[in-house]
Amino acid sequence: MNAAPSKAAQPASAAVWDPAVRVSHWLLVALFAVVYVTAEEEGSTNAIHVWGGYAIGAIVVLRILWGFVGPQYARFSSFVCGPAAALRYLVELVSGHARRYLGHSPAGGAMVIALLVFLAATVATGVAAYGERGQGPLAADGAAVVTRAKAEEGSEGKKEKESLVGEAHGALANITLGLVILHVLGVGLASYAHRENLVAAMVSGRKRAAK
Repeated sequence: MNAAPSKAAQPASAAVWDPAVRVSHWLLVALFAVVYVTAEEEGSTNAIHVWGGYAIGAIVVLRILWGFVGPQYARFSSFVCGPAAALRYLVELVSGHARRYLGHSPAGGAMVIALLVFLAATVATGVAAYGERGQGPLAADGAAVVTRAKAEEGSEGKKEKESLVGEAHGALANITLGLVILHVLGVGLASYAHRENLVAAMVSGRKRAAK
């Protein structure tokens, strides 16, 4: 009769993602989805969109702070690399010869930075655009700070003022969505290449231990 495999023979796992990293990650996923689908035409106000944006901004600030004072794998110093290292990793990943990292890979680290930057910029321009309408912490008595006249054909031939900050906010949100899609594709490719479920790892906080 064959003996049952001992625990020592089972693949060991290591704690990698702390609760703060995991919770902030999934909250950002949920909140960005909510604020993106609740975005309305420029000039309108949606309370869910506005407060969701404030929440994203707060989480981004906390995540940046945690990147300096958090545990090893949460710190920027453990995964921030130059663009050359990120590109090299991507080439090796596509060719099937990429090194496995217990924490973020160079490309994963670059994506973390890009997402934090664009989320912060999207929130900042959103707050500024909201302030142009006389609402929020940057309220400017309802007068647009930066506007341009946009001629539109209408029954009375009126001109509509369109906020440049509002346009930038929408463009940044779309760029962020593109980064999110690339991030999902990259996670799928890395999971396949390294035979590891990275989505599950971001839920449990544990990954297969390095050999």
